[in-house]
Amino acid sequence: MKCNPELSDAPIDFSSFVISLSSSVLISLGEIPNPETQETSVDVCFAKQTIQILEMLEEKTRGNLSDGERELIDQILFDLRFKYVSFVKHHPA
Repeated sequence: MKCNPELSDAPIDFSSFVISLSSSVLISLGEIPNPETQETSVDVCFAKQTIQILEMLEEKTRGNLSDGERELIDQILFDLRFKYVSFVKHHPA
């Protein structure tokens, strides 16, 4: 497996971590292709679990984030919850 040198050397901060988790949810909902395979697939359980991880991060970091970080996680959670509910509504089990 190859690592992208631009990504592997980049520092990880809170915002980039949240964006990475958000991307995982979008991949799991089939919204964007997997960057390794360029294919789309769906794993609703993984998407839900990753949203729950983001919710836990938001709760555990409350009061310790910069305004920009708080706005980022709030907006990402809002968007991902909407996408998840929409997906489940249109793709019943």
